[in-house]
Amino acid sequence: MLSVQDRAIVKSTVPLLESGGEALITHFYRMMLSEYPEVRPLFNQAHQASGDQPRALANGVLMYARHIDQLDQLGDLVAKIINKHVALQILPEHYPIVGACLLRAISEVLGEEIATPEVMNAWGAAYGQLADILIGAETAIYDQKEQAVGGWRGAREFIVAAKVEESAEIISFYFEPADKGPILAAEPGQYIGMKLILDGEEIRRNYSLSALANNGQYRISVKREPGGRASNHLHDQLHVGASIQLFPPSGEFTLAASDKPLVLISGGVGITPTLAMLEAALETERPVHFIHCARNGSVHAFRDWIDELAARHPQLKRFYCYAEDDGVSPAADKVGMLDQALLGEWLPQERDVDAYFLGPKGFMGAIKRHLKALGVPEQQSRYEFFGPAAALE
Repeated sequence: MLSVQDRAIVKSTVPLLESGGEALITHFYRMMLSEYPEVRPLFNQAHQASGDQPRALANGVLMYARHIDQLDQLGDLVAKIINKHVALQILPEHYPIVGACLLRAISEVLGEEIATPEVMNAWGAAYGQLADILIGAETAIYDQKEQAVGGWRGAREFIVAAKVEESAEIISFYFEPADKGPILAAEPGQYIGMKLILDGEEIRRNYSLSALANNGQYRISVKREPGGRASNHLHDQLHVGASIQLFPPSGEFTLAASDKPLVLISGGVGITPTLAMLEAALETERPVHFIHCARNGSVHAFRDWIDELAARHPQLKRFYCYAEDDGVSPAADKVGMLDQALLGEWLPQERDVDAYFLGPKGFMGAIKRHLKALGVPEQQSRYEFFGPAAALE
């Protein structure tokens, strides 16, 4: 239990974290990944190299320190972290490793004049509190998923039942359980974790489910990333009939029940979770505006499928925006960027809508600003970055 003094000390370190938190976390990652190989599979090395993961964790630590007195003010961050951890199967035994390395990093980066015994004791207690919260919540979810119909705990063997090219960059993989048993139901917008062995090294990744899991299969649709170890392996080496280890579906970015018009906005491979959301929404009568942005038509996945849905479902209106015209693919509704004026044309006239949007960071920031300026209530806009959460990933 954190004392009043511990809370005060932790909050007093906020200015230090604001100015040097990223350097501290970078040192933490470097130390931990070099000295504790057992946790390396839990971290995306590409996000390490780009600085995205250290930056995300630094921001998470900073938010925790700021709100140490009122953890409910952290909002969706804790739920996001918990679901990312569950998807990658982070376990209680991982937390002492992270805690020891974090405290060492604080001591070594800040120095003994700042990282006094009092500061270190306070941060030790603060980390212990956070670890207890996360472990308790994650254990409850692991138990729930194991006990549910079709559920399991840890890794389960699946077989690649089909592999379909969706665009010049995206391939879909259909997975069926090797034991022929039922599978856990997934909510539209969730993802699954997988365990891969590449060159003798284990890595773990999360991929959004790009279809409803209502036929005994899970589907993911993976973009080939330049230099991406996992995506290139999946594209080139994972063939029909191969086996793969999957973790149960997870994720809090899911389609909520509502009778308001639904707006789904995606950029690039951000389209994948919106597909399951679209399927679920069309099972009701709610109007749907589906807006997708792609570099050009050759990399636009699922266009024919969405067009077929629009032809069968009058409540679905779909709009495509390409950054460029490749002169070969079917034309987009607009060539250029999805600016505020264009988004305003494609939104329902009534702005009391539920809006979900996903894609690269720059795209997401622009969409968030546009929706706010166009009068869509901020509390009715939900978004998901395709990048690291502010904790282990």
